[in-house]
Amino acid sequence: MYLYNNDDQQLVDERVEQYRDQTNRFLAGTLPEDEFLALRLMNGLYVQRQAPMLRVAIPYGLMSSVQMRKLAQISRKYDRNYGHFTTRTNIQFNWPKLEEVPDILAELATVQMHAIQTSGNCIRNTTTDPYSGVYKGETADPRPYCEIIRQWSTMHPEFAYLPRKFKIAVTAGPEDRAASQVHDIGLHLIKNEAGEIGFEVIVGGGLGRTPIIGKVIKEFLPEEHLRSYLDAVLRVYNLNGRRDNKYKARIKILVKAFGAEKMAALVEEEWLNFTKDSDLLLTNTEIEKFKGYFSPADYDTQAANNIDLTADFAKSDTFEAWYKRNTVEHKIDGYRIVVISLKPHLLPPGDVTDLQMDVIADLADQYSFGEIRSTHDQNLVFADVKISELYRLWEGLTEANLARANIDTLTDMIVCPGYEFCALANAETLPIAEQINAKFDDLDYLYDLGDIQVNMSGCLNACGHHHVADIGILGVERQGESYYQFTLGGSSKSDAAIGKTIGKAVASTEVATTIEKILHVFVENRVEDESFREVIKRIGLLPFKEFVYAASH
Repeated sequence: MYLYNNDDQQLVDERVEQYRDQTNRFLAGTLPEDEFLALRLMNGLYVQRQAPMLRVAIPYGLMSSVQMRKLAQISRKYDRNYGHFTTRTNIQFNWPKLEEVPDILAELATVQMHAIQTSGNCIRNTTTDPYSGVYKGETADPRPYCEIIRQWSTMHPEFAYLPRKFKIAVTAGPEDRAASQVHDIGLHLIKNEAGEIGFEVIVGGGLGRTPIIGKVIKEFLPEEHLRSYLDAVLRVYNLNGRRDNKYKARIKILVKAFGAEKMAALVEEEWLNFTKDSDLLLTNTEIEKFKGYFSPADYDTQAANNIDLTADFAKSDTFEAWYKRNTVEHKIDGYRIVVISLKPHLLPPGDVTDLQMDVIADLADQYSFGEIRSTHDQNLVFADVKISELYRLWEGLTEANLARANIDTLTDMIVCPGYEFCALANAETLPIAEQINAKFDDLDYLYDLGDIQVNMSGCLNACGHHHVADIGILGVERQGESYYQFTLGGSSKSDAAIGKTIGKAVASTEVATTIEKILHVFVENRVEDESFREVIKRIGLLPFKEFVYAASH
């Protein structure tokens, strides 16, 4: 993984002391609240419904065991013994004291971490496929390009105050695990007919109040032009994006107003005239340098000789189920990718305790080269585990309540923190997630259903990505009560689609029952092993509407 050089460390250390001074001046009353607001947001600090919330950056979801232990320590010392992983692959602390945040940032800096640009109208954390570098089907490892983007975008003076926040995702295979088409910029690593590496560039995706799938504005961008072309996109957005209405300020609104063709022409003009041949052009030497930060792990060449799990499966049906649901084929024979579920039964999705973080760090050192990855789906990944060591790893995860074999089932939900924490939320989400888990606690039944993505948001800002789920749930408020609206047929994968609303919102007590009705229609109409998404495409939404909202069944 990328390690800071002296300049990186100096920048982060100086930023900590700068923010410490700003905080002290604010607490002393010499820095007005409206001026402090922008400063704290640029350092990842929100003021939420019950307390401040600090969002810590995890660039492209990659962290070391040392960093994980530091996060555990911070949660114990400054918070309430847990952290919450987000769809941006960052981690949030929900209970820090405002006056102690500079101390937290100083501790983060000791392990090459920070909270810079995790909020504010700037370029946020770049995300990617959590299986990057180890997945068999990828075109190339996207992490070096993510690091190029990180270094280019961090504290970029021209893009510190954009019309609105800006998000970039990079993927490199047919299975889009980073929801790239609903990002401000989605980059797909591809090869042209000559076998050269480059990018398909998608611009103008996003969710929130106006969910939109991004549009392709360049079919093939050579890798050496990555920085210069992104710079051109941001320049066009910065010059033309609306600043009079925050709900219409995202680049997706600009692309919708211009149309993809005009947007592409404007970016091309900016690129050719100002940035293409500037010092933003990447040399082959630079590209190779960044690739060198992500060299392959020191794999055991004998690992492929010990992959028979028959004896381990005989010990435990639960282990066999976990192997099938929570591990993925690795490009190196003898290894598997392991997904650690942060969706334990009846506990908040995405949360992890300080003790669990310590266990994860220890297990990463023991079984996965000391590396951990966070995912868009609010889980964690060990990318490099020997097949022969899977059973022992599973035992360690089981002891820490981290081995629920529910990956890609409907209980592997993406859920925002909701009304209990977020000042913007209209409705609770965590109690509803608990209700769904209580209703659907039979894993064998979930396995029979196959892969089903359920996402839930507590407001129209759609931090839970409900628009792009097989079953999306949006919390709304009516006369002080929480109600929940359902959408069906969404996807954030390669077949990205915005789900459609099937009818009126239901009361909070009816959410799990409504899902049960939706699943009944799915099962009744399913042919052989059709997926939920395939059934929706074949029969449409009407059968679901009719059954869910019928007077009785």
